[in-house]
Amino acid sequence: MKNNAPLQSRQTRTNSFRVAASGLVHTARSQPNFQLQIVAGLIVLAAAVLFGFSRMEWLVLIITLSLVLVAELLNTVVEIVVDLAVKERLIPEAKLAKDVSAAAVLLTSFFALVTGVILFAPHLWSLAG
Repeated sequence: MKNNAPLQSRQTRTNSFRVAASGLVHTARSQPNFQLQIVAGLIVLAAAVLFGFSRMEWLVLIITLSLVLVAELLNTVVEIVVDLAVKERLIPEAKLAKDVSAAAVLLTSFFALVTGVILFAPHLWSLAG
């Protein structure tokens, strides 16, 4: 089946990237947890360079770090949308939505920590032994 929709113009694509970058910059400036995840990620990346991670270790590490940052971004979206919807009214379901979103970040971060231990433990043991 032939798609007759016109190709997205370069200007539209550029604008899409600009809008996405704006959201990323806003989150990086306004969300302390996102800032913490960025700093932790940079430290972990530096350690991976020092330990000479293999391609597979890099792949797992990059995917893991990406999942944490994406979870933080999605949590920020939920917080913003819920706050807009309830306008400071106390609605139990709104609080629950924000709590569940935060739990998703917590769970993602926990599994990132477990993954980090699995990736870094052999390198740390080789230093000790």
